[in-house]
Amino acid sequence: MTDDAPKPTVLVALSGGVDSSVAAHLLQRQGYPLISATLQLNPCEDRGIARSCCGVDAVLSARRVASLLGIEHVLIDCRGEFQERVLRPAWEAYARGLTPSPCILCNERIKLGLLADKALRLGATHIATGHYARIRRDESGRPSLCRGLDVGKDQAYFLFSLRPAQLDRLLLPLGEFSKPEVRALAIELGLPTAERRESQDACLATSADGFAESLRLRFDAEPLRGPILDADGRVLGQHEGLHRFTIGQRRALGVSVGHRAFVRALRASDGAVLLTGDECALWSRQMRVRCVHLDHPSEGALRCDVQIRSRHKAAPALVERLEADSALVQVTFDEAQRAITPGQAAVFFEGERVVGGGWIEPFEV
Repeated sequence: MTDDAPKPTVLVALSGGVDSSVAAHLLQRQGYPLISATLQLNPCEDRGIARSCCGVDAVLSARRVASLLGIEHVLIDCRGEFQERVLRPAWEAYARGLTPSPCILCNERIKLGLLADKALRLGATHIATGHYARIRRDESGRPSLCRGLDVGKDQAYFLFSLRPAQLDRLLLPLGEFSKPEVRALAIELGLPTAERRESQDACLATSADGFAESLRLRFDAEPLRGPILDADGRVLGQHEGLHRFTIGQRRALGVSVGHRAFVRALRASDGAVLLTGDECALWSRQMRVRCVHLDHPSEGALRCDVQIRSRHKAAPALVERLEADSALVQVTFDEAQRAITPGQAAVFFEGERVVGGGWIEPFEV
């Protein structure tokens, strides 16, 4: 898209937070015709009033921003799709002893999937969000996802599963900015969201029992109960659900062992939670990943940096296909990594560019 080409109409996702508000302003300043939308994802009740996941105040905040910028605003009801495409798969993963990444599913299937379809119906060919990531194009114009310049806020990890067709229609105005710069710009513009706190994934907010248990209750599912075992296989007690545990966990274990203990593994075959008192047992150099995509020839290994959770610093590794046409790859880190967790996303980077990624496979225990 050249600077002098007509600007396409963009549907910008307004969450009611500062990031999406500034993203809308930046696009408007660049001359894009805009429509704004807020997604209603997770219904809850407050004095009998149905409200969106982030609350009535978030929707009203988004509307105030749209009014200030002079752009149309729509509320899109995605509650059913959010439940079936994000929350149900998340529960099914927990039920199998995995630790899912629902935000990644939501980005792929709702915010940048369903929303893209809604955009076309509203007359917009592109969509935009307030994610801190960038899109770069090669000489042929093919887009690639890259890290945002703000290392502390970079969100490329959460967008790794987007395919080129999705990236081609996506605008990420905040990729070149830092969070303090965004906040300062919002204050300068007098945006009503300037001092709004981080949303902290409010669409996944839960009761005190935790996200996994709230999903179990939502779907009225039976928990997978089983034994809690020590490193020698001795039964220490019984637990009330495999979904309550994750690799590396050391609190709320449900048993007292007389020393510090960690969850080493979860075994879906019999619901067993395996503990260890040796933190070194949590470290490993290898894992298998079922790729969503891999921008690499089928022959040969790929040297890259691999990130295994949102706050993990990507580490050098070798990625090798187990079979030429298989989506399953083996990742061997140069140095052991702590608490590699099945169900989480593993994202492959060459420098700043995302070159692939997928879901960490369960281990044999």
